[in-house]
Amino acid sequence: MGHGNGRQGTDLPRGVFAPVATTFDAAGDLDLSAFRQNMESYAESPLDGVVLLGSNGEFALLDEAEKIAVVEAGIEAVAGRRTVMVGTGAESTRATIALTRRAAAAGADYALVVTPHYYAPRYDHAAYVAHYHAVADASPIPVLIYVMTAYTGVDLAPSLVADIAAHPNVVGIKDSGGNAPRVAEVIARCGPDFAVLAGSASFLYPALCLGATGGVVALGNVSPDLCADLQRLTLAAEHAAARDLQLRLIAPNAAVTSRFGVPGLKVAMDSVGLRGGPPRAPHQPLGERDADEVRRVLREAEIGSIAVG
Repeated sequence: MGHGNGRQGTDLPRGVFAPVATTFDAAGDLDLSAFRQNMESYAESPLDGVVLLGSNGEFALLDEAEKIAVVEAGIEAVAGRRTVMVGTGAESTRATIALTRRAAAAGADYALVVTPHYYAPRYDHAAYVAHYHAVADASPIPVLIYVMTAYTGVDLAPSLVADIAAHPNVVGIKDSGGNAPRVAEVIARCGPDFAVLAGSASFLYPALCLGATGGVVALGNVSPDLCADLQRLTLAAEHAAARDLQLRLIAPNAAVTSRFGVPGLKVAMDSVGLRGGPPRAPHQPLGERDADEVRRVLREAEIGSIAVG
C-alpha cells in the first residue's frame, strides 16, 4: 500500500481502531484478567485493530512497569488477530524511544507518539521535527503522530506535520481535533502514502470522505459494530445510510468523550457487558445521575450488549 516517500513498503494503518480502556480493580491496581477478556471480545469483533496506551487507556496515569504489562497482556490476548498500535509517547525523546522499542519487542505493529507538551512554549517547529525523526530513526516499527490538543494544548500545523512526515518511518497521524479543513490540508500536503486517522467517531464520516484511511475512536470500545459499519458504508459510497449512522453516533460518542470522558467510557463498557470498572484517580467515577445519562444515551442510539470473550 504505502510506498511513497521511501516508506519501506509499509502497509498503512487502515480501518477502525478502538483506543482500549485499561482496567483497574477496586484497589486501583491493574486488572489484567478483565483487560484480557475485553481484548478477546475486540479481537473477535469487526474492529480492524486496537490501540493500547491511548488517552482512553489512561496512559498518563500508569507507571512504566504497568505500561509494559498492559502492552504485553494486550498483544498476547489479541494473538495476531487484529492490528495493534501502542501509545509510546513520553515527555522526553529518550523515554519515547525506550518505550517504542519495548512495544516493538512485544509485537506491536505501530507506535502512536503523542506530542511532548510540558515545555510546549519552548518547543518550536524544529524541536518537534527533531523529536519525531529521532524516534522514527530508532523505532523498529512504523510511527504515527498523535495530536490530542484537548489534553496536551499542542496542535501541529499541517506544514509541520508534512515536515515530520518526510521521514520514511513516519507513516501517519491520529488527529483528534475534528477540524475538517485541517484534516483536508494534512491529506493534501502528505499525499496518499500517509495515513490520516480520525481521532473521534464524531467526524469519522467526513474524514473518510476527505481521504482519511480510518479512525481511532473511543466509541469503538462500546459499539465496534456500528463504528465498523460507518466505515464500510462510507467506502461503499452508501452516503445516505452513512450520514444517518454518523448522526446517530454523535450523542453516544459525546457521552464517552467530551461530556464524561474516561469515567463515562467505563460506565458505557459495563453497560454493554464488557469490563469497564473504575477509572484511576485523580479521575473520579461518575455519580449515579451521570451514569444513568450515559446508559440512556446508549439506549436511545440502540447500542446494546456485545459478545464478551
